[in-house]
Amino acid sequence: MKVDVKTLNGHKVTWREATQPVGSALRIAPAFVATTTDAALGVQTAVTARYVRDEGRYVIKGVTNTATRDDVELNYPTVAKVGMQAIVQAAAPRCIFLTLEDESDPKAKWLSVDQLTTAAGRILPPMVATEVVKRGGGEARMEVVELLYGSAALAGLPPAKLLQHELGIPHRTASQWIIDARKAGRLEGMNYNAGRPAGG
Repeated sequence: MKVDVKTLNGHKVTWREATQPVGSALRIAPAFVATTTDAALGVQTAVTARYVRDEGRYVIKGVTNTATRDDVELNYPTVAKVGMQAIVQAAAPRCIFLTLEDESDPKAKWLSVDQLTTAAGRILPPMVATEVVKRGGGEARMEVVELLYGSAALAGLPPAKLLQHELGIPHRTASQWIIDARKAGRLEGMNYNAGRPAGG
């Protein structure tokens, strides 16, 4: 899904807009507007989402639908087909930033999760994933769990599933590593509720 992501003021989201610290290493844009057009439906949708700390994720606060063709009526059956949560899930990786350098350095380069994601849809290079799994516990593993958990939870996706996919580990191991990271204070301000509906 092609999504255009802007600040509430209509500017491109960059690391400078990532003013909200989350966890111990992530910074996020506190709000965004994501716009996409479904050509088959003939509907353009703009979703406004804000980070809500108590929820630990981006929450949809507004939706605007516009017909892009004369033969489209914006009625309930048409609008019900718009996947609002899917739009947030596609946009969130552009609003979550981290640095691989010392974050107190004003010259540190901040990257979005979207910039880290490869063409194959992976956030971590396979070599890094293999090393994290092999080395046992430690700071590197905690950083990876925080990055992956935050990338999923803030967008409303299941974090354990992303850890399984990225690291090639069983669900039980992913769940334990998430518990360990939470106990270590690495997942402050991020939360995923499995019972939350996935649709829009």
